[in-house]
Amino acid sequence: FQADKKDSQGNNTVSGFEILLQKQLKGKQMQKEMAEFVRERIKIEEEYAKNLSKLSQNSLAAQEEGTLGEAWAQLKKSLADEAEVHLKFSSKLQSEVEKPLLNFRENFKKDMKKCDHHIADLRKHLASRYAAVEKARKALTERQKDLEMKTQQLEVKLSNKTEEEIKKARRKSTQAGDDLMRCVDLYNQAQSKWFEEMVTTTLELERLEVERVEMIRQHLCQYTQLRHETDMFNQSTVELVDQLLRKVDPAKDRELWVKEHKTGDIRPVDMEI
Repeated sequence: FQADKKDSQGNNTVSGFEILLQKQLKGKQMQKEMAEFVRERIKIEEEYAKNLSKLSQNSLAAQEEGTLGEAWAQLKKSLADEAEVHLKFSSKLQSEVEKPLLNFRENFKKDMKKCDHHIADLRKHLASRYAAVEKARKALTERQKDLEMKTQQLEVKLSNKTEEEIKKARRKSTQAGDDLMRCVDLYNQAQSKWFEEMVTTTLELERLEVERVEMIRQHLCQYTQLRHETDMFNQSTVELVDQLLRKVDPAKDRELWVKEHKTGDIRPVDMEI
């Protein structure tokens, strides 16, 4: 999991931590899209409230009288009340759902960047230690070859190399061996540190993911709660309309009409046949 691996196309190398980090970043993107979804719902609610309010001010059938006129006037007023309900719903969606989602996303982004940079620094440090080991290994090989060659030349007397030069080459070979051991020790320390930090950071990413899921769950629950409250308020805006409609009395309205329009005795008009 810690080592670099080929990607699905077999081209670039990716680390196990990078795969895990990409999963976390995908979750961050999903959270952003959820906030955008809520923002669109807010726009719809605001536009709906605006249209309801405009319709409530329409003067159509404003001359209706009697008990039916009262019911009609209340029905139009209920549109204004409903518009207010949807406007409040959109405002609460913004403050109690959309804004917390965006704020949490920003904090989540900062935490991801911190983890990414921390692990990236450790990876660079580990890679540099590994490169130092390989360099020291190569240097030791060269020193050993040089010592072996000079020793052989001295034995067969093919060179004027003195024993002092052989001792010098031997010291360099020994030093190269010590350097290699030191580099290996530093690499092992870096690898141990890398492993410890990988475990710690992975657990931190797990904690952040659990926190993210729980946070979204809570705010989606808040969304549904606000939706239920909106339905209840909307229902209450039409209850008075229902009450007035049940009280509509055609006979009473007829009597009122007759009373208002009666101007005297109505006599038949003589007509010629």
